[in-house]
Amino acid sequence: MGEKYFDKKFAGFYVWIFLLFWAFPLYPFLHTQGTTIVDSTGQEIILRGLGLGAWLVQEGYQLHIPGYGSPSDIENKIVDLISRESAERFYQKYIQNYVTEEDIKKIAEWGFNSIRLPFHYRMFEPEGQAGIRPEDPFVFLDRVLSWCKKYRLYLILDMHCAPGGQNKDNISDSDGKEARLWTDPIMQDKTVTIWRKIAARYADEVWIGGYDLLNEPVLPSGHSSSELRALYIRIAHAIREVDPHHIVFIEGNWYATDFSGLTPPFDANMVYAFHKYWNETSEGSISNYLNLRNQTGRPIWLGESGENSNVWFSEVIRLLESLRIGWNWWTHKKVETLTSPYSVPISSAYQSILNYWESGGVKPSPTFAESTLMDLAEALRLEHCEFHPDVVDALIREPLEPKGTRVPFKPHPIPGVIPAVEYDLGGNGVAYSDKVVKNTTGSPTSPTHWNSGGKYRNDGVDIESSLHAEIPYNVGWIESKEWLHYTVNVTLSGKYRVIFWTSAVSAGGSIRLWIDEKAKGTVSVPSTGAWKKWDTVTLPDIELVSGDHKIKVEAVQGGFNLLSIEFQLDSAYVPEEHTLEPVNSGLFWGQNFPSPFMDCTQIPLFVSIPQHVQLEIFNLLGEHVLTLYNGECSPGFLSISWHGQNETGRKVAAGFYLCRIQAKGIQKVKKLLFLGTPR
Repeated sequence: MGEKYFDKKFAGFYVWIFLLFWAFPLYPFLHTQGTTIVDSTGQEIILRGLGLGAWLVQEGYQLHIPGYGSPSDIENKIVDLISRESAERFYQKYIQNYVTEEDIKKIAEWGFNSIRLPFHYRMFEPEGQAGIRPEDPFVFLDRVLSWCKKYRLYLILDMHCAPGGQNKDNISDSDGKEARLWTDPIMQDKTVTIWRKIAARYADEVWIGGYDLLNEPVLPSGHSSSELRALYIRIAHAIREVDPHHIVFIEGNWYATDFSGLTPPFDANMVYAFHKYWNETSEGSISNYLNLRNQTGRPIWLGESGENSNVWFSEVIRLLESLRIGWNWWTHKKVETLTSPYSVPISSAYQSILNYWESGGVKPSPTFAESTLMDLAEALRLEHCEFHPDVVDALIREPLEPKGTRVPFKPHPIPGVIPAVEYDLGGNGVAYSDKVVKNTTGSPTSPTHWNSGGKYRNDGVDIESSLHAEIPYNVGWIESKEWLHYTVNVTLSGKYRVIFWTSAVSAGGSIRLWIDEKAKGTVSVPSTGAWKKWDTVTLPDIELVSGDHKIKVEAVQGGFNLLSIEFQLDSAYVPEEHTLEPVNSGLFWGQNFPSPFMDCTQIPLFVSIPQHVQLEIFNLLGEHVLTLYNGECSPGFLSISWHGQNETGRKVAAGFYLCRIQAKGIQKVKKLLFLGTPR
């Protein structure tokens, strides 16, 4: 009886437990399953992430600071200028502003699902790290994690600078001579202790994606890969004492490229993490890592890549996605850069400090230097940064959509002016065609390797400062057969003249215009005498109907610069009622309708560029009758009515009247015939 009672009493409980575990799996953490990474439901997760480099670990190139460029070297330079106390204030503001909740929100909105956070071991040392109080490392990391939870991003913690330095380079904050992590056992003990402390803190945090144990280790001469494996095993065992859940990411020797000695796997929940820079984008370029995945039955992850052109970015990511490999890009923000989504402009004051660090000379005063550095720290906030939509597009939309797709860089209404640098998003052969589009040399280069001017966009198109008052950049170094593609919206059907603003030191260049894949005409580019002296060349009588169109500007013969393409309306066709004629490049008007009229007539206007417009009625003696309109006009159609009245509201006599329009210093006149009020 007792057993039966027990069975009946707990039968419902067993069912409830089963349903609970079915709805809420026992393993809610990101984890490995064979060669894939999966979430709590067993659904495969392709990690698509951004690194937060230059935040807690600064490198010289990220801030344009000359010299060795390690975090300690940068800190020492700043302390030398403004004192230790002032440097602490700067670092506090720098860290506060470099990444905020708004940065994390944007990363999620773009479509990424993970973040790799590089940190310095000094955060966990008694003396602490500049800008972070010794008692606050977890308060700081907890805040970042709370943002990641809110926006559903996995946070991967990356020990970028290990005690003693895991390589002898600036990136690990080594002294430049010795990677002491491998020569001093105390440094290894510290590393193990720090990771155990971190794992104990975050063992139950679902939105921690895992632990990247060592960034880009490089074993010194005379040290074998068995030492790297042994340290990884020590760290993994220490983590598993307090955290059985999270992935451990294992990077190979020689900057995360050589996994010799790191097989077979030594943890049930580990991923091999490789890095990739400045090489080919073919499957063969990662064949060693694919073999590693096949041989070990464990996932691989591109933990760091970037610092190249948009073409290289999208080609690599498209390759990885096709092979079901996750990736993380370096990095989301830097000072004066093209290769990151956000760029912090260099002020003239900050440039003077950089010049001093580079060449010496008169040392900036502490007051000036502190003010300048605090301004830099303020400029790090997202609202002050320059956004590079082309970089985000190359990382997310372009490689995840079918090849050949493109989208507008910006809206381009016609009539109007299109800056040449605002061609579509979509990559080489799709949005533009250029000869040099990426760096596969095996070593870092500046953006001038693929963008000879190093300005505005991270594509193969060569862009430079134009010295023009209204359009700051131009396309330069144009070679024959190169082209640019623009998606435009024609707001008014009609006949247009197309005006190309160009410069050249000698004649011989020529431009062909294509509309919807049909050639519409070719013009020769004359010499303007200098590369920054701009003049126009015009292609007349181009008919366009309202709606979206594909415009291609092709250099039949190169040797010129291109500033802009302007579509000026010569005559517009508004369905059956009237034709519009230009007043200026942004304002068009037509004959009144009905004409003649008895009670009321309409004067049609079309505005493509916002401006002040004045519309008045005069009699044939030149006497003022009425001001119909005097004010600002926004883009669009506008119809102004005249009821045959004067300023007092009285009807005027039948006869001819003059309608005068004035805008931007230009005036035009049309004749109107009023038949009088019907009796």
